[in-house]
Amino acid sequence: MDWLTSQKIPVGRTAKNAVTWLTDNLGWLFDGFAAIMQTLIDGLLTALRFPHPFILIAIFAAIAWGLQRKISTVVLTILGFLFVLNQGYWDQTLETLTLVLSACFICMALGVPIGIATAHRPKLYATIRPILDLMQTLPTFVYLIPAIVFFGIGMVPGLLATAIFVLPAPVRLTHLGISSTPAHLKEAGEAFGASRRQLLWKIELPYAMPQILAGLTQTIMLSLSMVVIAALVGANGLGVPVVRALNSVNTALGFEAGLVIVVVAIILDRIFRPGREK
Repeated sequence: MDWLTSQKIPVGRTAKNAVTWLTDNLGWLFDGFAAIMQTLIDGLLTALRFPHPFILIAIFAAIAWGLQRKISTVVLTILGFLFVLNQGYWDQTLETLTLVLSACFICMALGVPIGIATAHRPKLYATIRPILDLMQTLPTFVYLIPAIVFFGIGMVPGLLATAIFVLPAPVRLTHLGISSTPAHLKEAGEAFGASRRQLLWKIELPYAMPQILAGLTQTIMLSLSMVVIAALVGANGLGVPVVRALNSVNTALGFEAGLVIVVVAIILDRIFRPGREK
């Protein structure tokens, strides 16, 4: 076996050289991107912190009623956020919501157009499918390393790592929804003289909307699953007490923070799940 390992393919060295080249030549671009992302994060966090907690809870309850029209979802939302307040994790929860909402904005803004494009161009989907597989299967800690090199410690690398991990979900589900539009619906639209743009907006997108909303729900859930990993690179939020509890073997702290994460995940899932429960 020595003859095989003696001529090792320089995967690691090549990746290191690429990261070094990018840092040396495109540092200005990464700094600008980091500034934009930090502005987005700071603005959203300020907006969440501005109202009194009870007012913000009422806003989330109103959103729950508007999307689901189910009183049990409204009650669950109110009780869940009151539990977060009772446990003393309100500020960390707002920081986590900032990370999740920012990741959702980026992933849906990129994922839906990419999904539409790949649904209309099968060769394009065949080309990027291995990339999507790599983004979901590559251990998160691997691409945290260049994220730290490019953007330093803080919320931005945590947001970037979350977006990379989550982006394939809206892409795949949007692609599935658009590509599964029945042929007879598109043929009927073409028979009435609809253009490609009109077919997209009036037939394909309405038919694919449940899948796109499912992609949004998956984006939210996957983003929440990244809060602990994001905390390892300096991102604030509910992942910080979990990491602190892990380092100090503090069972009480870890269980409290973990349960709050679960409660927030349940609330967001019930609010944004596709369709109204009957």
